[in-house]
Amino acid sequence: MNLAAVEIKAFLPALDFERSRQFYLALGFEVPWSSDDLAYVRHGDTSFLLQAFDAPAFARHFQMHLLVENVDDWHAHVVASGVAARFGIEIGTPEDRSWAMRDFTLLDPGGVMWRIAQNIPPRA
Repeated sequence: MNLAAVEIKAFLPALDFERSRQFYLALGFEVPWSSDDLAYVRHGDTSFLLQAFDAPAFARHFQMHLLVENVDDWHAHVVASGVAARFGIEIGTPEDRSWAMRDFTLLDPGGVMWRIAQNIPPRA
């Protein structure tokens, strides 16, 4: 019996599917496959499925975590992409957290919160 898992993906809700798809493209993600209501979205070896799912309360409570090598570089990239003005979203400031991560928050157009983070040494 082989029970090896190959991958796990989240289905992110998109209140406005095309707007959300454009948002992720503007951030530098790729969309190698898409239909009218579902898109395979990836960045490097990480991926998720973007789904046309109009459930605002669910979207506002949905969170994603992207672990990166350099959170400050990612923050600079997100700010430089212009997504805040173009999509009317909020971008937080990188902060060191008590759980041994430095991260910042980013809201997508539907309200999904992303925490983009890197590991840091634990506080003494």
